[in-house]
Amino acid sequence: MKEEGPARRRFSSCAGISSVFSPRADGRKLVRNASFGGYNELSPALPGFDKGKDDVSQSKEDTAHSMSKSKSESKLFNGSEKDISLSSSKLTKKESLKVQKKNYREEKKRATKELLSTITDPSVIVMADWLKIRGTLKSWTKLWCVLKPGVLLVYKTPKNGQWVGTVLLNACELIERPSKKDGFCFKLFHPLEQSIWAIKGPKGEAVGSITQPLPSSYLIIRAASESDGRCWMDALELALKCSSLLKRTMIREGKEHDLNSSADSTHVSLYGLLRANNLHSGENLPEIERHHFKDQDMYSDKSDKENDHDHEESDNDGLGKSEESDSDTSERQDDSYVDPEPIDIKETTYLEQSHEELGEAGEAAQTEVVSEENKSLIWTLLKQVRPGMDLSKVVLPTFILEPRSFLDKLSDYYYHADFLSEAALEENAYNRMKKVVKWYLSGFYKKPKGLKKPYNPILGETFRCMWIHPRTNSKTFYIAEQVSHHPPISAFYVSNRKDGFCLSGSILAKSKFYGNSLSAILDGEGRLTFLNRGEDYVMTMPYAHCKGILYGTMTLELGGTVNITCEKTGYSATIEFKLKPFLGNNDSVNQISGKIKLGKEVLAILEGHWDSEVTISDKKTDVSETFWNPTSDIKQRRLPRYTVKFEEQDDFESEKLWQQVTRAINNKDQTEATQEKYVLEEAQRRSAKERKLKGEEWTCKLFDQDSVTGEWHYKYADTRPWDPLNDMIQFEKDGTIQTKVRH
Repeated sequence: MKEEGPARRRFSSCAGISSVFSPRADGRKLVRNASFGGYNELSPALPGFDKGKDDVSQSKEDTAHSMSKSKSESKLFNGSEKDISLSSSKLTKKESLKVQKKNYREEKKRATKELLSTITDPSVIVMADWLKIRGTLKSWTKLWCVLKPGVLLVYKTPKNGQWVGTVLLNACELIERPSKKDGFCFKLFHPLEQSIWAIKGPKGEAVGSITQPLPSSYLIIRAASESDGRCWMDALELALKCSSLLKRTMIREGKEHDLNSSADSTHVSLYGLLRANNLHSGENLPEIERHHFKDQDMYSDKSDKENDHDHEESDNDGLGKSEESDSDTSERQDDSYVDPEPIDIKETTYLEQSHEELGEAGEAAQTEVVSEENKSLIWTLLKQVRPGMDLSKVVLPTFILEPRSFLDKLSDYYYHADFLSEAALEENAYNRMKKVVKWYLSGFYKKPKGLKKPYNPILGETFRCMWIHPRTNSKTFYIAEQVSHHPPISAFYVSNRKDGFCLSGSILAKSKFYGNSLSAILDGEGRLTFLNRGEDYVMTMPYAHCKGILYGTMTLELGGTVNITCEKTGYSATIEFKLKPFLGNNDSVNQISGKIKLGKEVLAILEGHWDSEVTISDKKTDVSETFWNPTSDIKQRRLPRYTVKFEEQDDFESEKLWQQVTRAINNKDQTEATQEKYVLEEAQRRSAKERKLKGEEWTCKLFDQDSVTGEWHYKYADTRPWDPLNDMIQFEKDGTIQTKVRH
């Protein structure tokens, strides 16, 4: 640690760098108030806190006065002050307890607001200047950096309008880094390679401005000159000292967080900032501090404990293990300063999807006007069937086909997989269930125009794709395989270990003919697992109903009741997809209604339309608000989907397998499409006959069936929680989802 005098002189000699300190009457009082009880260790290091000999006696008096005041306040909150005791003797025990709890909450909010205002107050700045920061691709980006007590704010411009990220200094270490380049280089890093970034900005921003990717567990920073760099080193050392103040208050706020109350909406929740750094449980503190900051009086009565049960439960689940360290190998070899070879991973090449059809909300996008030519095909088809018959073995005409496989269709549910990333981080079990339901509803609004049905997959057909999460720098992989042809069963597996979730399931597609209508029933279930919590959410699917085959307008709807249940937490959701009644109007199209329950108790009611707005009404407060609405802004924020490069696809992958049929349908050549479809189906029948003659059974490439339960499981599933110390990157090769680990 540098001496105090030279440090001050160095600050004053820095040219072109703004260094502003907000005036304070007494720094020790600020420290005591913000840390709930008299931590004075920061006072000597803060400018303006140096006292001469003449001020020693006054300083002692102030300290004694502060300690006395702290004790008085402590007695007030414990209800032990004499004047409080006299007045409370006239009150019942319950009323006295309410008064104490009210004072307790007000003091907690006040202290939190004090610290938050320091972060958001533009006048409280230690230093601010342009710095170059090295990204994960080893290129440098010039960014505007603002240093405040406990945090380093990074912006694209000095206007503070383009926030890039916030570094939490409470767990960072600082070291000078030798470099061959001009200027002065130093490194901020987490000693255990945990994330150093907050998950929200100073104004509550959820997503920062786009720059080159920055490492998650460290930052390598370059100042323009050695003098500037050493000024930043000194300032950061000061801010690191201030971070212990921030850390203690944040830990206490995390322990006492009241789900029913929040601070000023213009401030960022410190508890939310803390979640990204795994600090709210106190796991990074020394044992003596963990014991000191543990709130023994967190619950003053039974009702408080019940209200915060889910919050406590999530603490025990060890939130935050899904954060990954993005540090490259060179940062593990700082002594040699040799740039390593790139990580050798042979993975599948994915290309971003170029075109996507979303469809429009309402009934108009779900109707089909059948031409006279195609009506004759329908009558020919109807001669083969009778009411109640299963249509799985009936050859359907190509004019009703959507030019993609059913395996591809099942992937529509993951364009908003970032909702699952958020749910994995959510501490409260009720809010987790709401986020899961929101994600579930987000998979329905994408629909083709008209009445279209995807291809029936060929036995052994596979489909692979992925989505990139820019916010967490992670990938969600989707792999599906047709594991049975009669009956037609499709198995799928979805994985994003870094963000802490995976999903698996199988669907048996059945069709029933009823005369003027038919239904496509998706029999099966999906199982969503949050890896860090060990929670499974089991969900079912609605059925597709087509009416107007013989007379009327051909229209496609969704119907049936679906359930989403979590056995571990006891929360469940029921959603009913309603068919349009015979005398219904346009508003009665695509309607849904639902409930979110804890056990048998209904907590919220859902109402709306599955392809547009859904509202939620809280049963306790009777407050209604928009729960989900796929607006144009929401659609623009869909995660980009990437599919396997065509040249690297296997012959039995959906795009390559159906390429001739797809080309014919897109060219509106129904004759050629029918012929190409017949070639594929006939080849499948011929292969089945050959296996039967040889006495061979079909062996799936990617999935196995449990001989006891009959469920299908992905052969290479990895459901371990993400380990940021050992797991580097998740990737896919030849249908196998793998994780690159450090050796």
